[in-house]
Amino acid sequence: MRVFVTGATGWVGSAVVQELVAHGHSVTGLARAPEKATALAAQGAQVLLGTLDDLDRLQEAAASADAVIHTAFNHDFSRFAQNAEQDQRAIEAFGSVLRGTDKPLVVTSGVALLAPGRLATEEDIPARGPSYPRKSEATARELAAQGVFATTMRLAPSVHGAGDHGFVPQLIAIARRTGVSGYLGEGSNRWAAVHRRDAARAYRLVLEKGTREQHAYHAIADEGVAFRAIAESIGRHLGLPVERREPEHFGWLGSFAAIDMAASSERTRSVLGWQPQEPGLLADLDSAGYFAA
Repeated sequence: MRVFVTGATGWVGSAVVQELVAHGHSVTGLARAPEKATALAAQGAQVLLGTLDDLDRLQEAAASADAVIHTAFNHDFSRFAQNAEQDQRAIEAFGSVLRGTDKPLVVTSGVALLAPGRLATEEDIPARGPSYPRKSEATARELAAQGVFATTMRLAPSVHGAGDHGFVPQLIAIARRTGVSGYLGEGSNRWAAVHRRDAARAYRLVLEKGTREQHAYHAIADEGVAFRAIAESIGRHLGLPVERREPEHFGWLGSFAAIDMAASSERTRSVLGWQPQEPGLLADLDSAGYFAA
């Protein structure tokens, strides 16, 4: 299968590229800069230089592919609303050339705010409005209603592994800077987690086994790791106290750190035959070099 992958040099996208190539798929990856293109080509993929604003180029790549996996998203949270609109335009551009075909389009979203206080499932539908500005899944659902074979991969808030630069490393950096590994309230809010290689396998299996009837999949291995357990692991490794703190302790991450983001992947495992194979988050914190710096 010829697959066009956006975000192909990113944390998740690069793992997706590696997984697809290893299983015999032909990949073209979107890269923003020549130096990133070199690394992508070394993985065995062809390279398309461009950005999510190059809509004509995106459409041409999608039209010549058998499937599209869209992992790219600008995570500059100071421009989150604008970035969500950019993401929506790119997804709509893909849909315009895939409508009426059997070519799958897999977009990327998350489980934050999906079902606070309980395990989110694949059947839950994200809220819409100012409190949930990201439009990836809503746009994919609209395209599906128009005849596009569009679906969404929802990622865990922690996609971990060696080289992780996401939320958990941010928590480690905050603990180093403040001298305390903190948690909010009782620390009982939960974060789902998945290893990046397991997430990549889930994307591949959507292309190989996914159905039009399943509108969302969950790349979730750990259903919910208590935030306090994450803080305790960080404190143990850094030799720091683990204490309750207010949201201000976490800076820009404060509101996100407080969210309960537990989720099930039971339906995904049933439909795709997907089974996580890599270490869970807490085990990975013990072994993946998170505290080497």
